[in-house]
Amino acid sequence: MKKKWILLLLITISFTNLAAQDALYPNTFPLGDVRITAGPFKHACDLNVKVLLQYDTDRLLAPFLREAGLPKKAETYGNWEKDGLDGHIGGHYLSALAIHYAATGNQECKKRMDYMVSEFARVQQANDDGSICGFPNSKKFAEEIRKGNVGIVWNYWVAWYNMHKTYAGLRDAWLYGKNEKAKKIFLKFCDWGVDVISNLDDRQMERMLDNEFGGMNEVYADAWQMTGNPKYLDTAKRFSHKQIFDSMTRRIDNLDNKHANTQVPKAVGYQRVAELNSKTASDYNEFMTAAEFFWETVVFHRSLSLGGNSRGEHFPEAGKCVRLYA
Repeated sequence: MKKKWILLLLITISFTNLAAQDALYPNTFPLGDVRITAGPFKHACDLNVKVLLQYDTDRLLAPFLREAGLPKKAETYGNWEKDGLDGHIGGHYLSALAIHYAATGNQECKKRMDYMVSEFARVQQANDDGSICGFPNSKKFAEEIRKGNVGIVWNYWVAWYNMHKTYAGLRDAWLYGKNEKAKKIFLKFCDWGVDVISNLDDRQMERMLDNEFGGMNEVYADAWQMTGNPKYLDTAKRFSHKQIFDSMTRRIDNLDNKHANTQVPKAVGYQRVAELNSKTASDYNEFMTAAEFFWETVVFHRSLSLGGNSRGEHFPEAGKCVRLYA
């Protein structure tokens, strides 16, 4: 009887572990199924965790508390965290904690991840509109976008890019860290974003998306997969910058000298929409072609043998890249 209970427990644990990550990426195996025991990769993973635990979570959370009108528990970090990109590292950090907890089982990573999620919940509640923003004057940004004043994006340093890191961090805390609260916060934040852009027409959206916006299309595709609510898929598609998307769908390479960091997340989003969209949908082929052609263009016409594909974060001209293989 004891052996049966142990077997049942192991099956339950395995299913729980599989169900969380498989919720978005069914073609992958859970990070917790693999443990690196020795060698350079183990050293790198251990070093990652060591560095992560040297950060002060309250300093990373400070910009969010400030924007929500809550007392800070510590001073904000300097550099980009005080120059207009305030808060974006917090989202990166949350993703890193979740992934390293899943990969190593490190309980301090989990403790910090859960703490950040609970603080984001406080921020969201204090804002009373679903938002979780760390960049300065974030409420003014949302107000102006709602009014259709999309030119306001140029008064900020990549506001949507900044928010995307928080979206991704919350998603990853649920996906890899199995924090259910993170999922609820993520979806409420998604609802806020849907509302902010709801009154924009296609022309206004395109003008807004001229400014770097990270992988907003990807996270909304993820929200759709989590819930099945079509409003999230519609929003993911609205975050398709037509200047790039339309060219990719027509298999036209217009990437010369464009900022690579801005374009790559867009194509990841195209792939996610295509992957999740019904093959019978009228725009299925457009999203699939856009993703595939972007991949082919960057990999086969702009990538170096060492894996890089940009200079100073910008794509080189395709005509100046020499292809040395058939």
